[in-house]
Amino acid sequence: MFVKSLREEILDRSLRPRRWDEYLGQERVKSNLKVIIEAAKKRSEPLEHLLFYGSPGLGKTTLAYVIAHELGAQIKTCTGPTLEKAGDLASLLTNLEDGDILFLDECHRMGKSVMEMLYSALEEFQLHLIMGKGPMARTMDLDLPRFTLIAATTRMALLPSPFRNRFGAIFQLQFYAQKEIEQILRRSSSLLQIPVDEDALSLISVRSRYTPRIANRILKRVRDFATIEGSSTITREIAQKAFAFLEIDELGLEPADRKILETLIVKFLGGPVGIQTLAAAVSEEEDTILDLYEPYLLQLGLLERTPRGRVATPLAWRHLHLSSSQTELL
Repeated sequence: MFVKSLREEILDRSLRPRRWDEYLGQERVKSNLKVIIEAAKKRSEPLEHLLFYGSPGLGKTTLAYVIAHELGAQIKTCTGPTLEKAGDLASLLTNLEDGDILFLDECHRMGKSVMEMLYSALEEFQLHLIMGKGPMARTMDLDLPRFTLIAATTRMALLPSPFRNRFGAIFQLQFYAQKEIEQILRRSSSLLQIPVDEDALSLISVRSRYTPRIANRILKRVRDFATIEGSSTITREIAQKAFAFLEIDELGLEPADRKILETLIVKFLGGPVGIQTLAAAVSEEEDTILDLYEPYLLQLGLLERTPRGRVATPLAWRHLHLSSSQTELL
């Protein structure tokens, strides 16, 4: 697994919006959240629990930090896989204070028993613990501070209904429009202190997969090329050199995306192919394909889901410059 350097993490945090006026895009979600937050402030009540879902990199974590800033609340973060036992959850929740926000990322990856224990914490602000085993077992109730849980997931379908029903509001984050990505890139380039030509800005935004995190990642890599070239500005030519080196094509597809489509077309004549078979053929985890690659390929119309499996669309064949006669030869 790729581990970020400390410098890279600090840089990512510096690009992360902290206030509403800095958070660009997702206008419908923002307007609804502003109403919920202002109503909670006027009633002097804790904010209702919130659930965000959508593809990785669309701003779920950033939204949690913006909400905490607007409320003047402390925010503590954790991820679903770290909550393995009841004691992990109890330790986390009992260290919160009234009005705190707990941001739980990848909540669909929590253990079932931990998730079920969370139900009473969200609804009654109590933890019901079972101490001991067998005839000596006894229950103990722990009162909890009135906190707000903001949970995020990329796999909404994996969350059971009783868990979803504990949230006061649920929001889906959508892919961004190109103009919104361009606005985000202008802000990021200003923070990175490197000007970007409008042509280069347009090229980067088109290849960003309509996702702010990816747009910022590409911008930083193109900035590296500008540094090597000795240029104080990111130009169209520098951006194109960077794309060629990074193997990012005009649709924003990277080698792993093209490998999935090529495997579908060359090995399976376009499909349909089950997700398990496809994952094995491209040597990727099923979850990685479902969360990372498939949403964008579906968005572009290069891939279709059918009851029998995944199918490469005619647009995918054309994009890879493949025909049925060529695949027969391969």
